[in-house]
Amino acid sequence: MKECSINPAPAAVSDRLYLVNAAGLGAFRPLFDALSSMGFYNFSPKLIGDLQEPDDGTLLDRFGANLASVIARLERAEPERKQRIADYLAKVNPSVSDFEFKGVGPKHSLQFRQRVEGQRNPWSFWAASMSDGTLRALGILTAIFQGTNGHRVPLVGIEEPETALHPAAAGVLVDALREASESVQIIATTHSADLLDQEGIGPESLVAVANVDGTTLIGSVDAASREAMRDALFSAGELLRLDQITPEVRLFPPISLHSDLFENVT
Repeated sequence: MKECSINPAPAAVSDRLYLVNAAGLGAFRPLFDALSSMGFYNFSPKLIGDLQEPDDGTLLDRFGANLASVIARLERAEPERKQRIADYLAKVNPSVSDFEFKGVGPKHSLQFRQRVEGQRNPWSFWAASMSDGTLRALGILTAIFQGTNGHRVPLVGIEEPETALHPAAAGVLVDALREASESVQIIATTHSADLLDQEGIGPESLVAVANVDGTTLIGSVDAASREAMRDALFSAGELLRLDQITPEVRLFPPISLHSDLFENVT
């Protein structure tokens, strides 16, 4: 700490970010709350299917390890959000009619009701018996609809939401992302042309990524691709299949690769 307009200044220590200590001051607390309430996800079906340690379900874990606790919170606080998740999940996997939180001794889990041919009533299955695609879809839907009136999640980032999903479910997933984006900012990374083939996905929704000699470039889609999409010559998915979605080169200065990271290492 060289200089601070606040006296006394929060202590600066080497083993944590300064914002953690500064969050005790009113001026910094909104920033801390916003950053710490963001959720970034790469779901693990195994962790979702296993019996889970209970917590308050305030923010969904990065890998889905507290998904049951988040569902329990939604069932109590905003059942309509939980029902919206169930509605979309039933479109992703039509055999699933519903799901609910279940306590199993000191652990938490989820139980699904699934329609079985020839049976009058749905059968019940624990999360561990469900497919990876169903569990990942539930994780994604919960991530984007998890915010409640009492706890807002300002931004959700999802790593490759199409993983383990049937290509036909891509449209349902895009519809869910669009609806949820009315109340939360959503960033999704994808290599799926099927996901990008959905109607209404235009250049204004996309950010292109390229790796040039070890440097990652992120920027607006290049002008030629933007024009092709706006003139309805190609969809975003078709351009991706042709490897024609790249960042606008003019946005970046010439790349100079140099580093003194290891200059003083012997």
